[in-house]
Amino acid sequence: MLFFIDESGHDRQQTPYEVLAAVSIAEGVLWEFIQAERKCEEFYFGTHLSDHRAELKGSKLLKKKRFRHATQRGKFSDSDRAKLAKSFLEKGGLTVETKNVPLATAQEYTAFGQASLAFVDSLLDIAIAFNIKVFASMIDPHAVRPTTVHLLRKDYVYLFERMYYYLEDLPVKQQGLLVFDEIEKVQSRILLSQVSNYFLKTMKGKARSKMVVPEPFFVHSDLTTLVQLADLVAYIINWSFRKGSKMTGPIRSELSPYASKVDALQYKGRRSDPNGETLIVFGVTCLHNLT
Repeated sequence: MLFFIDESGHDRQQTPYEVLAAVSIAEGVLWEFIQAERKCEEFYFGTHLSDHRAELKGSKLLKKKRFRHATQRGKFSDSDRAKLAKSFLEKGGLTVETKNVPLATAQEYTAFGQASLAFVDSLLDIAIAFNIKVFASMIDPHAVRPTTVHLLRKDYVYLFERMYYYLEDLPVKQQGLLVFDEIEKVQSRILLSQVSNYFLKTMKGKARSKMVVPEPFFVHSDLTTLVQLADLVAYIINWSFRKGSKMTGPIRSELSPYASKVDALQYKGRRSDPNGETLIVFGVTCLHNLT
């Protein structure tokens, strides 16, 4: 089982929470899912985003102005929407470098807005069909943070715990492989050390290392479809996924339909507490203290 991991809001600027999110997929259907995702891109955009140096990022596809642009005029037909969305991308609409290309037209902005929103909705449906599961740790921006560098932060611990529970629940025993979005090399080494310390030197970590392989892989997000899906999920969770009275961060209501689908993707399991009572364990949790 593969777990692709990315984050949202860790620069701690202008987002309600920090979110560490993961999506799981069985290795046997990975390529089939990637092919389905690429067909979905072709249908809505008339092309692949990667051909235009663009990624499946929530901050690009679901930003507020996409919703505003999408409703500037009536809906385009599927063929017209794809043609105009492709033209938008060809003119550098999603990239910073737009020199020596004509500006996108109002129709192209509208078509790309409509294509983006419909694409994300369809992509989440595809994820549901492939039995992808979502795991995430949401961090309150005011959470107390640890001062020691060698310890693995609680948001990672909770994420790995939920992954372990999911692997335990599977009818056939599998090991989980961790695939992270590549970060700066020094930070990658620190994270590797923290993950190693957790899985090899703590009691719970040692037990969970039987199912979760302690050494992560690092990949380039712009070349890895499932990391981009994790980014998209993390963005939706950050801005719209709210459960319980303590999750009071600002919310973008227009993202609620997407949050409902992320909720459908979220891992839900059952465990027994020390008293023998059955507890529901959710893949997404909110942390108000990281120490």
